[in-house]
Amino acid sequence: MVNIPALNHGLIGNGSLLALVSPTSAMEWLCLPSFDGPAVFARLLDDRAGGVFRILSGGRELQGEQAYLPNTNVLRTRFQDGEGRWEILDFAPRLPKAWGVEAPIRLHRVLRPLSGRVRLSIDFDPRLDYGQGPTRSLVLHDRVEVQGPGGPLHLQTNLPLSYVMGRREFTLEGPVYLSLSYGSVPPMTLDRVQRELESTRDGWVHWAKTCGLPLFKPELVLRSALCLKLHAFEDTGAIIAATTTSIPEAMGSERTWDYRYCWLRDAAFVVEALRRLGHMREGERFLRYLQTVAEAGPLQPLYGIDGSLSAPERLLGHLAGFGGQGPVRIGNAAVAQRQHDLMGELMLCLETLLRDPRLAHDEESHGFFPLVRRLVEEAIALAPLPDTSIWEYRTQEDHYTFSRAMCWVAIQRGAAIARRFGEHALAGGWQAVADRERSVILEQGYNTRLGFFTQTLGGLFPDASLLLLPTLGLIDPRDPRFLSTLDRYGNLLTDNGLMLRYRHADDLGAPTSAFTICSFWWAEALALAGRLEEAVSVFERVCAFANPVGLFSEDIDPATGRLLGNFPQAYTHVGLINAAITLSELLEARDGQVRAWSSPGAPAWVAEAVS
Repeated sequence: MVNIPALNHGLIGNGSLLALVSPTSAMEWLCLPSFDGPAVFARLLDDRAGGVFRILSGGRELQGEQAYLPNTNVLRTRFQDGEGRWEILDFAPRLPKAWGVEAPIRLHRVLRPLSGRVRLSIDFDPRLDYGQGPTRSLVLHDRVEVQGPGGPLHLQTNLPLSYVMGRREFTLEGPVYLSLSYGSVPPMTLDRVQRELESTRDGWVHWAKTCGLPLFKPELVLRSALCLKLHAFEDTGAIIAATTTSIPEAMGSERTWDYRYCWLRDAAFVVEALRRLGHMREGERFLRYLQTVAEAGPLQPLYGIDGSLSAPERLLGHLAGFGGQGPVRIGNAAVAQRQHDLMGELMLCLETLLRDPRLAHDEESHGFFPLVRRLVEEAIALAPLPDTSIWEYRTQEDHYTFSRAMCWVAIQRGAAIARRFGEHALAGGWQAVADRERSVILEQGYNTRLGFFTQTLGGLFPDASLLLLPTLGLIDPRDPRFLSTLDRYGNLLTDNGLMLRYRHADDLGAPTSAFTICSFWWAEALALAGRLEEAVSVFERVCAFANPVGLFSEDIDPATGRLLGNFPQAYTHVGLINAAITLSELLEARDGQVRAWSSPGAPAWVAEAVS
């Protein structure tokens, strides 16, 4: 019987680092000095060789109750052992600095007694470079220095260092801090740590206040927004797909991938989700990152967070893997794939940002037009050619309907941008190509005998990515072809009320897990088709699988409800935000809440407008 760990962790970070903390206090995942750097703690992937940083009571781990401080990414875990109660506050400092923030490569753990007598010990067991190389911990006069490949790290505390290194028990009589930093670090004191806690908490609260939340499920949307923000790399503007590597999509499979890189597709979706909530800075910084990588040569699906072009994939055979299920991979071979949907997602990102009056300054906007032209020309050239699809098949190149649809998006949106910039001749030519492309997709991508849009042109299989066709503007959501697709997908692609990407075999066999964002796409498509109650039901069903602090991984096992796949997955939280906003807008219109101060109870004209 495989023991599958629960992905019930909280995530902390500040734009420079990300760490996962379980409800037992165990910090089980941390990579330094960057999101895609080598792991320091990797117990998530090997409970013996991975390394961990935890607080023990009576030499054992206790199960605590986790929650974020309201509207922040500061994680609080509370414990009780007999009469003793205490809490741990875990956070990475995010400090105000002029017009931006300072995000040092540093995290703090603050232990505070709540009641009774508390006896604890510290298990600080870093394993540098995924546990591959030698790790030495030296006790200096005011800190522990961790030496080895990828070091040095420094641990500072107001406990006696001998207590930490000897794992000796101590009585928690007042606040204790444990501060872990990469590289050089200023001396820490309890007062300084508490000031950084206050500044970090206040900064997150201020960021949350500037979110324009929908009326529908605002708490879930805000937690998703805070999660997305943590995946944006402060240094370059890159946005990573997920915090982890090698958590399998399904147990017993080889579907283990490294998602700690900037997929341009995923990043573009994150930017749009945050823009819809009123946050523009992430989009501005990502566009600069995009310009930088675009100038380096042909666009590729993913990049290192520093803009590096290579992410060679290799296996770490010394790690057992999540729940003992390997292989553990670092790097991702998808970096060399052809994924033709890429131009469309980037163009959507460019178009929405360039037409947003909060950002659109003519001179600056014109500076992006060479990139617009390049994306359109590449989309026109690549649309008729096979690729590996949004699902990154490793051996199955084909003419994928979603890839062709996204090429249409790139061309059609490019024409709109060209018109805005006065490039009318270009706009006319591009629009003519876009019209032809749309005809190809609607004629060859829909199978009249099967009654649904198919994964490939002229194909036979359903594909959940095609639920996005109305969102992209390619087809009306109430077109009979799409309504039929919606019905057929609800039968063909669902398992226990959750939607899979597809069911047919790929490079590794037939998938068994539900790809979580697909269920949010399903909810949004149902809403756009006017089936609001059904959409709400799907949305709420999926949200019930969130972990105790509101985070989602990439996949859900329909048979057990367990979260699987890399965690937290930015794409999933994008799906939640977009579906919630769409549902909110349509529900508000249906219920007559379309004006300031309006109350529920739709007038007849509103009912007609949304029917």
